[in-house]
Amino acid sequence: MKILRLNPLVRPLLAVCLTLAASAAVLAQAAAPAAATPPPPAPSLEQRVAGLEAYLGNGDPTVALKTGPKDKDGNATIPAGLTTPSVGTAGPGHNGFMMICTALVLFMTLPGLALFYGGLVRTKNVLSVMAQCLGLAGLVTILWWAFGYSLVFGKSFNSAFLGGSEYFFMRGIDSAPNTDYAFWVSQNVFSMYQLMFAIITPALIVGAIAERMKFSAVIAFMTAWMFLVYFPLAHMVWGSTGYMNGVWNATASIKAIDFAGGTVVHMSSGWSALILCLMVGPRLGFGKTPMPPHSLVLCMVGTGMLWVGWYGFNAGSAVAADGVAANAFTTTTLATGVASFTWAALEYITRKKASVLGFCSGAVAGLVVVTPSCGFITSTSAMWVGVLAGAVPFFACTKLKGWLKYDDALDTFGVHAVGGTLGAFLTGVFATVSVNSNLSTNLKDVVGKSLWMEQLKAMGVTVVLSIAATLVIGFLVKSLIGLRPTVEAEQEGLDLSDHGEEGYIYESKS
Repeated sequence: MKILRLNPLVRPLLAVCLTLAASAAVLAQAAAPAAATPPPPAPSLEQRVAGLEAYLGNGDPTVALKTGPKDKDGNATIPAGLTTPSVGTAGPGHNGFMMICTALVLFMTLPGLALFYGGLVRTKNVLSVMAQCLGLAGLVTILWWAFGYSLVFGKSFNSAFLGGSEYFFMRGIDSAPNTDYAFWVSQNVFSMYQLMFAIITPALIVGAIAERMKFSAVIAFMTAWMFLVYFPLAHMVWGSTGYMNGVWNATASIKAIDFAGGTVVHMSSGWSALILCLMVGPRLGFGKTPMPPHSLVLCMVGTGMLWVGWYGFNAGSAVAADGVAANAFTTTTLATGVASFTWAALEYITRKKASVLGFCSGAVAGLVVVTPSCGFITSTSAMWVGVLAGAVPFFACTKLKGWLKYDDALDTFGVHAVGGTLGAFLTGVFATVSVNSNLSTNLKDVVGKSLWMEQLKAMGVTVVLSIAATLVIGFLVKSLIGLRPTVEAEQEGLDLSDHGEEGYIYESKS
């Protein structure tokens, strides 16, 4: 065999050529198109129609798409990439309804509550009440944007008591729905709706300490109160991982229900109001000097605004313009009308006169008591709720307050604490799956049976948290900046001492 012998100068050139050829082959192989991945199956006409039906019924638009393999829990999954135009899209009808409800709940505080409370105080303190409502609206908005929404409706902490940090500073909050809470409402709209609840809750406390607590102390107290009471309690009751969210959290330790805020809003503010008014002490001259409302006209106007706005509060808590919202709208109307008439009737029986203030107080009491149950009860049950809402808070405001001699200036405890507690309990008695099928998701074994016991547990947690936190915050604020103005400032009125303004100027001062 003849052996090919290469010139030593040719060998390096040949090696380079072979290397280049190999590299070219590799590059050609890499550049070759990969095997085409088959596209996900297109949704069928039936699946698209089912998505539309889900919108009309406020249901999950992905149900019709779940035709793939089962997950570890045995639930059908959605094949990769399969969607319909409705998935992750806010529905215009539901979204529009919730924006209107958001405005209505703000209308409850500004101007509703401001006028209702403002009319009940003396002339020299009318602006102080309104300033507190306005100040809290701004303060809570800042807290909600920075931390509140995330602490209530987040879940990164994986905790039953606080939500998470994923939405701090409204990070990631856009117009797509957060399907933990709504399939068809933008998360930014949902967050603003819930902000209005957060605004009005501390504003309710103002009624108990009206005319005698410094504006600076109110702001300091409420800042801490939001973090220690409202944010944790709202998550426990409404958060997807909440400790007391019996409707949607299958692992909730207390399987309670609260449609629109019996525990979260009215019990928390009412019980905290009682403790705070005891800590602040009575108004100068309480029990000796007459302190009648300066304008029942303003009180009446504010009551009407509260009643109108409350439809956003209660019907809007369905987070959709659906049948549950319609039921809440109906039961709210019935209970409120009956409670207003019942309170005034009891006045007529006991005092031979039915007062405008009695009609107003009864209406607000009816709204409070029906709030936790409005989306869960029948119209007949709402009538009974109205009767009890007119009678029990009437007793608390006209008898209990006099016996115990606490200065709850505008009856926040008598209406909101007593009424909210009553409403939370009645919710466990009257709630029925026939009105709200969501009750059968995790509560079918307790609705109509032992649900009232779960309500008692939630009521106990709310009372303990509210009282304990109020004591701690109250003593802290008192030691740092004080709770009350000077005697001279209180005698002059908080309008001038805190704000340098007067609500009414009857003649020019030249």
